[in-house]
Amino acid sequence: MARNQKDFYYQQAQKEGYRSRASYKLKQINDRAQIIKRGDTIVDLGAAPGGWLQVAKELSGGRILGVDLQGIKEIEGVSTIKGDITAKETIDKILDFAGKGGVDVVLCDAAPNLSGNWVLDHARGIALNQAAFECAKKILKPKGIFVVKVFQGDLFKDFFDAVGNEFVYVKAYSPQASRSTSAEIYVIAKRFLTAPVRKNDVCAVTITETGESGDGIAYLENFVIFVRGAQVGDIVKVKIEDVKPNFAFADVLEKLEVLPENPYVKRSTLKKPDLPVIESNEKPRVQRTRDRSLDIDNYIPPKENHKEDDGNDEFDEFD
Repeated sequence: MARNQKDFYYQQAQKEGYRSRASYKLKQINDRAQIIKRGDTIVDLGAAPGGWLQVAKELSGGRILGVDLQGIKEIEGVSTIKGDITAKETIDKILDFAGKGGVDVVLCDAAPNLSGNWVLDHARGIALNQAAFECAKKILKPKGIFVVKVFQGDLFKDFFDAVGNEFVYVKAYSPQASRSTSAEIYVIAKRFLTAPVRKNDVCAVTITETGESGDGIAYLENFVIFVRGAQVGDIVKVKIEDVKPNFAFADVLEKLEVLPENPYVKRSTLKKPDLPVIESNEKPRVQRTRDRSLDIDNYIPPKENHKEDDGNDEFDEFD
């Protein structure tokens, strides 16, 4: 209680009528990455008590849906679902809201129920993140945006890479409103890919055309793949090096005599993490660069103790 009474963002939220200090995290994320524009349709997973819903409604003015296991007090112009995002029944209701057109933005500031053991809680958190990620892939429009809170630890990098495989742009960022002692970080993913291939996929294709730059052109499910150094008529096994919304670039691994019966090697997927054997209860301290982003290329899960921040601090709990 004392921590929250002295906290700047907690006090500011009370003054400005927000339901939690976490509202300022979304504001700062949006200032940094411009994730929400006027008219966007938005789904907020793990939305209680509703601080992010309030900000989403202000920024968008469009259709907004909040989903949480807890009930969410009414917010004018916002729809809510009480349910578990890992349950098919809840996902079906979210799909009904999204409709055939899909949604522009999926947000998730959820955290698992904490046991007090960091290693176990981190694994549970990643499992929750994965559930939100799978939901986002079902309802996002092409080029849509996904923002999710993740707690740093050994499983973070794999999750980050899996998200990055489905979007053109992905970054990890810690807003100023996150407490300096917290291990939370926000993964911001933009321009959702609906292409049939992803980076590092391997597939066999037939080159049917030549592009303006001289690269061979192949088609997979009517999707364009530019293949460096290939000629019309070549049958080649290629590795996808980069994927854009409307085309991909690939390099030749080997030339083939005939096209295989099953020419497409599907990408690997992130599995739901197993709950680990508990060896330590040490909690990692958040790593940030000076601009509060995370250096993913050199990421090493830290092992220093810190206090955790659930980020919500709903006022009713402290009155």
